[in-house]
Amino acid sequence: MRTDELDFHLPPELIAQSPSIQRAASRLLHYRKSTGSIAHRVFTDLPGMLRRGDLLVFNDARVLPARFVLRKNTGGRIEGLFLAESTPGRWRVLLRNFGRSPDHDLAFESEPGLRATVVAVHEDGQYELAVAGSEPALVILGRVGRMPLPPYIKRDKDHDGRDSADRERYQTVYARTPGSVAAPTAGLHFTDAVLAELDSMGIQRAMLTLHVGLGTFKPVTAETLEGHSMHVEAFSVDPAAAELLNRAQADNQRIVAIGTTSARVLESWPADRPWKAGSGETSIFIYPPYRWKRVGALLTNFHLPRSTLIALVAAYVGLEQQREIYKTAIQQRYRFFSYGDAMFLE
Repeated sequence: MRTDELDFHLPPELIAQSPSIQRAASRLLHYRKSTGSIAHRVFTDLPGMLRRGDLLVFNDARVLPARFVLRKNTGGRIEGLFLAESTPGRWRVLLRNFGRSPDHDLAFESEPGLRATVVAVHEDGQYELAVAGSEPALVILGRVGRMPLPPYIKRDKDHDGRDSADRERYQTVYARTPGSVAAPTAGLHFTDAVLAELDSMGIQRAMLTLHVGLGTFKPVTAETLEGHSMHVEAFSVDPAAAELLNRAQADNQRIVAIGTTSARVLESWPADRPWKAGSGETSIFIYPPYRWKRVGALLTNFHLPRSTLIALVAAYVGLEQQREIYKTAIQQRYRFFSYGDAMFLE
């Protein structure tokens, strides 16, 4: 399949630069594959579109305030993105404007007394940073970090005073497992009230964890999808989720993936094996004409052109249907990408 088949023109003003005033006030496009129908709703309509007995599968990954700024002794500014803490005090990071010559005395801009040193440069372009002190990375980032908003959000993310708001809104209300550098955005629309309504309807919820990495924003640059090297992401399944998934499969209940990250975990599990608690990694790349094994419905946001995520949507509904859905969403002025609106695909 050619990558340019996943291209489309999006008016820049439809790229959401901030979230809706209320989480569940976002719009919701509803597509039924059986009839090809498209309806325009709001997110609070979702519970009425589900079936009693549905199992909704969420990704409970929590986004880290992973962006930070370092200063050289010369005053030079280095932008950083935390990826992982390999051992205590050793961070795997991406750095911008670091330059060629190592500077062995860097200071965190928002906490100058906290020092760091670059101790290694890896072949994949990542750096290893030694951070002084004995505090865990998560504690330090809580003080010096900012939320890692995607690059298509163009407002000034350092100086506009919105980071405290982003810490709430670029995070699902059920996030509990820290480690992601991007949000599982389909879940951003849920509120405690919507979740309570689902509970009252007998609609069950299972929580998986997949830590979203930078690869989610990586465009497909190869001419064909087969030529793309898919990124690897870590996931985990706890005993409660495994039990719910096995019961749903045994009772022939519909499994609804909340977001493409949940869908990737579900489809990564072998169809002939029962679910078991544990952890693993997935590099599954879903694109037409993929044969789906477990996902019976999908809730997702609108995705970037030429991305692995729009390829997944095309695999779910069909390429021509995906194009029609996106064409309609643009005509109807839906908001796109992370802080944008959602669609429910049956």
